[in-house]
Amino acid sequence: MNNVDVAGTYGSIERQQLFEMMKIGELDTLVVGFVDIQGRLMGKRLTADYCLENELVDGSKFCTYLLGTDLDLNTIEGYSYMSWETGYGDWTAEPDWTTLRVLPWLEKTALVFADVVDEERNDVSISPRSILKKQIERANDKGLFPKMVSELEFYLFNESFESAFKKEYRDLQVAGQFNEDYSLLQGSKNEPFYRHVRNMMTKAGVPIESSKGEAHIGQHEINVKYSDALTSADRHILLKHGMKEMAIQQDYALTFMAKPHHDWTGSSGHIHLSVSDESGATNYFYDKNEANGMSETMQHFLAGILAYTKDFSLFYAPYVNSYKRFVPDSWAPTNIVWSRDNRSSGYRIVGEGKAMRIENRIPGADFNPYLAYSAMLGAGLKGLEQKLPLSKEHVGNAYLSEEVSQIPGTLYEAIDCWKNSTIVQEVLGEDVAMHYLHTAIVEQEQHNKYVSELEIKRNFEQC
Repeated sequence: MNNVDVAGTYGSIERQQLFEMMKIGELDTLVVGFVDIQGRLMGKRLTADYCLENELVDGSKFCTYLLGTDLDLNTIEGYSYMSWETGYGDWTAEPDWTTLRVLPWLEKTALVFADVVDEERNDVSISPRSILKKQIERANDKGLFPKMVSELEFYLFNESFESAFKKEYRDLQVAGQFNEDYSLLQGSKNEPFYRHVRNMMTKAGVPIESSKGEAHIGQHEINVKYSDALTSADRHILLKHGMKEMAIQQDYALTFMAKPHHDWTGSSGHIHLSVSDESGATNYFYDKNEANGMSETMQHFLAGILAYTKDFSLFYAPYVNSYKRFVPDSWAPTNIVWSRDNRSSGYRIVGEGKAMRIENRIPGADFNPYLAYSAMLGAGLKGLEQKLPLSKEHVGNAYLSEEVSQIPGTLYEAIDCWKNSTIVQEVLGEDVAMHYLHTAIVEQEQHNKYVSELEIKRNFEQC
């Protein structure tokens, strides 16, 4: 290994370096992870002996059902790719070795992200990572290279996941006593944990820029460095997964639910987007010759995103709970309008000059980044191809906007928008569109069968 000192190595490493570290005992476990349709990291932990004997030439096998389950990993009828009729066969998690890294919060453990491929080694179309790669390729074919990043908010609790489960997630002890939005003092109460997350993630190759208190008790936000779209989606997944692992280790619980309690501020998952040349030096969203600095490319791109927000809303808000955020005056948007530096709008234009970008404020922290990124890119590229004109900027309180398109208020409405859209099938392909439509329908049907505490409280005696 060219006499490279591997002791204490963290973050990105080369494939050969992995095997060298395994030979001398620096590493004994490799996590091969792929992302399911809910945006969770799934896969296997491989031993060093196995890796050294096989060098993962064929990747790691897994059952096809893992890309067709609900949140509880139940097998669901109605998917064309996985069923008892198809025999629930295998797909392969094929490592993307450019993502290989050592994880500092797990002993002697490395992780590599994997693409899901079939027997012919072709990307499986319904895999979230495959969906995003397809949209990136569409952009690249036009000479555009997307730069993206997620901002994630979450709630922290002074009890373990096991404790929360035993309490059926009721009356949980939130980690704080006061609204901690930008409050350094309130943030200090949990700073040991947040500092640990920032440092561990940065060591693991997920460079953290900052963390801050958010707009409710126990709510916090963490921000990652801007990068290319695929890298940022991978970082998003590892951030959420790693934070939960670190919470387990320290007897905390945390949640990225969009709306964990009706009295609490929802947790957002804002997405930032720009497109550049291949080198990343030129931001194609900026044009100094335009009065507003927004290039023609950016105007058409934003117009497409606005025009097709409803069509793709299942990728921005995938659960029944996701739509509980969309309440006026709640810091979550309700109307599909754009503005400069206006937090009441669905889309906010931020940054100056070469830093100019679109901030999508619609998703909650529960979104799958590969899917939401794909929705933004697919809609924006359609706007560019169709040369859609950009609507006028909204000025003032966007919650009070009239005669503008609204964000779907329920999963029912989002399902109808998706089902009746020709653009969704055109951008994603019919198989992908039908797969994720079925996922949303199953999510809604499961909620329809459930009797909530509110229903019992209001109806038990009064009906």
